Amino acid sequence: MTASVVALLPELVLLLGAIGCLLLGSWTPRLRQRRVRALAAVTVLGFLAAAVRGLLGEEATAFSGTFAVDETTGLLRLVVGVALLVLLALAGDEVAGHPRESEVYVLLLLGADGVLVVGGATDLAVLVVGFLLASIPLYGLIGLSAAGTAPEAALKTYLVGALSGILLMLGAGVLFGLAGTTAYADLGAGVRDAPAAAGAAGVVLVLFGLLFKAGAVPAHFWVPDAVQGSWVTSAAFLTTVPKLGAVVAVMRLLEALPHQDVWPLLVAALAALGMTAGNLAALTQGDVRRLLGWSTISQVGYLLAVVAAVPSVERARPAVLLFLAGYAVTNLACFAVLRAEPERVRVEQWRGVARRRPGLVVALGVALLGLVGTPPTAVFVAKVATIAATWEAGLAWLAVLVAANTALSLAYYLRWLATCLAPADHDEAEDEDSSTRRLPARLAVACAAGAVALGLLAGPVLS
Repeated sequence: MTASVVALLPELVLLLGAIGCLLLGSWTPRLRQRRVRALAAVTVLGFLAAAVRGLLGEEATAFSGTFAVDETTGLLRLVVGVALLVLLALAGDEVAGHPRESEVYVLLLLGADGVLVVGGATDLAVLVVGFLLASIPLYGLIGLSAAGTAPEAALKTYLVGALSGILLMLGAGVLFGLAGTTAYADLGAGVRDAPAAAGAAGVVLVLFGLLFKAGAVPAHFWVPDAVQGSWVTSAAFLTTVPKLGAVVAVMRLLEALPHQDVWPLLVAALAALGMTAGNLAALTQGDVRRLLGWSTISQVGYLLAVVAAVPSVERARPAVLLFLAGYAVTNLACFAVLRAEPERVRVEQWRGVARRRPGLVVALGVALLGLVGTPPTAVFVAKVATIAATWEAGLAWLAVLVAANTALSLAYYLRWLATCLAPADHDEAEDEDSSTRRLPARLAVACAAGAVALGLLAGPVLS
């Protein structure tokens, strides 16, 4: 028990920090909630320190082998921790003085903790618990927003999430009945020896639940509405952090299943549908938030493409981890830019911004081109590795689709960037350089720089 507690120390730090923030917020006046944010930030720093310690230690399992403490879990912890620091900075800028400000910090910590449980789980029962812990804070983060569309977005997210959770639990029950255990290590034999229809039903139902967490096709319909109808902080969280754990969970599940062509092929088909549907829908979007919402659906498609190659290609796993890290910092840069110019909700409203705020547009350009996969960003290296891995895995058609969709995505990313660079229709009054504008802009620049640095250091990172 003691060894298991030590192995899960980073997750326990987040949990205790969330409880501490909740208690402190209950006794803190509304206009002094920054102390709760400070405690949340200290919690995340402690979490990162514990995560580094765990990453440098030996690989192990916790609580009777139901949670893996390996290199994948360690890197997932680091990426989630860095994302949390950015999100806390955005939240403090956006929700300061809100009656539920302290609850926002609590929900961010608890939601991230659930994501880590999902990503590290090697048992279906633990996966279900992690799914619930990651989902419930998500509903709250969306619903707390002051926007008029927040209730609809929260309700749609909850309905899809509740259905996905039921299907996930049903699938876990079917697999338990077939294998006689919920441990991933024993699923392979159970599914292989079971009737094909029953095994397929169990796997597909579990995958559907994980696809909701990833915001992937076919459980993706809530994503654009949730991104559009919630705070920028909530939108940045839901398009970044849950995807990290969900993609890792799909990868672990795929490795545990019998080594047959059908399961990687299923994930490859979902990847193809996701990247194509996301890009085609993003082409028609005029609202920048909905554009990024559909963009993130397509990005999950690329991630699932390389996940499909993991069982047969050894270098696919490092590519997945690099892709997750590169996507996280790049996507957060985009939302930090949105927070720096909150009144610009349509693409055409960004006309002429480059003249007024060149540094911000440079950060946006790096982020958007980074999402496309332009050198020297991390996503570029990850997409090259994705194409190579899928080709080597015998999924040449998927490699071609990744390249084709990457080219297709240029259309809507460049449309937004070209609008920023175009001359303004009329001279706009210079806004005061308030702290509200400076902090998100600096975060955007820092995240964009991180995407480039990670791309330049991709070789050591992959090795």
